[in-house]
Amino acid sequence: MGAKIPKGVLLMGPPGTGKTLLAKAVAGEAGVPFFHISGSEFVEMFVGVGASRVRDLFSKAKKEAPAIIFVDEIDAVGRKRGSGLGGSHDEREQTLNQILVEMDGFDPNIGVIVMAATNRPDVLDSAMLRPGRFDRRVMIGKPDIKDREAILLVHAANKPFETDVDLKKLAERTPGFTGADLANLLNEAAIFAVRKGKKTINQDDVLESIEKVLLGPQKRSKVMSKKEREMTAYHEAGHAIVGHFLEHADPIRKVSIIGRGMAGGYTLSMPTEDISYKTIAMFKDDMAMAMGGFVAERMIYGHESLSTGPSSDLKSATQSAKAMVLRYGMSDKLGPRDFGQNEEMIFLAQEIHEQKNYSEKTAELIDEEISVLLTEARERAEQLLLEKRDKMEKLVQLLLEKETVEEAEFKAILDGKE
Repeated sequence: MGAKIPKGVLLMGPPGTGKTLLAKAVAGEAGVPFFHISGSEFVEMFVGVGASRVRDLFSKAKKEAPAIIFVDEIDAVGRKRGSGLGGSHDEREQTLNQILVEMDGFDPNIGVIVMAATNRPDVLDSAMLRPGRFDRRVMIGKPDIKDREAILLVHAANKPFETDVDLKKLAERTPGFTGADLANLLNEAAIFAVRKGKKTINQDDVLESIEKVLLGPQKRSKVMSKKEREMTAYHEAGHAIVGHFLEHADPIRKVSIIGRGMAGGYTLSMPTEDISYKTIAMFKDDMAMAMGGFVAERMIYGHESLSTGPSSDLKSATQSAKAMVLRYGMSDKLGPRDFGQNEEMIFLAQEIHEQKNYSEKTAELIDEEISVLLTEARERAEQLLLEKRDKMEKLVQLLLEKETVEEAEFKAILDGKE
């Protein structure tokens, strides 16, 4: 038909989604010689070495043609040329030029297909992405619920699970996890089972490993004073109660006052399905839930006794409000417009320039709008906690007694059951 075979395939996607694994699979399936090299292997201290390595690699591949060359982490050599920022590098540019010439130069490479992987397609040179070079771009995103179940099946094949382990439920509990996260999750579950001296892995091991991957290991040895434990209990109960009664917040799966990673306690909320888009209502409910801990502490202990506990909650609420105003056009006052972030170029620890596409007057309006959103979130959390004060007290008592409250017990308290 007169069509030509595409010469370049670029695999793009977040870290851990399986780009290199896919290249390995292609190597196994294709039945042709497969040359694998990492982008950083081209770059040496001596100028010209990278370019000569590219020439050698392509000449070897041409001799063996048809063949596949796979370059992992191609952003190490394929960055935009001539920007002068971020440390322009002669050797890297020569290597890139040589790759471009080899792929689609005067002497065509017949029967050699180049695959490359990167998780930073935004920094790649435009000459690499033009037709004739990497014109096949394959986006490998984070897996959805069916994909996660299939990935878990692969990693579960060599592990002795008990019958109560439901991989479908596990796929539901892990939105946003990449393939690497899921492999790590089942590995952690196996390690937990070994530590407990068991021969099989049960549902509890798996659920605990989700929290370890998300938040870090449990800190059971940390000694907290009675006042600190109580404060943590009120803080987490504040999050949980606000999150439960808001329509667009994710369902609460677990509340605990045992520290994990950097957190003193945690409230685990997970969506019931994968979400691609977030609405204003979702943002507002998430911010109100984030404010729940701060509001509960202030309600019980007064303004003078506010602690440093809610700092990460305040940070996440502020980031959400900022994103709503600056990036998603969700502010009525400022209208549907993208306000370019201050994209600071940092080079040798010096900020070279700031890119701002709005005036100082607009900056004041932006600050006002962010404050309005955060105040509204705090007021909603306050109103809810005042209404449900008795339920919050019940949850706090249970947390102080048991330290961890699972979803079923949590719902029972809110429905007024024992």
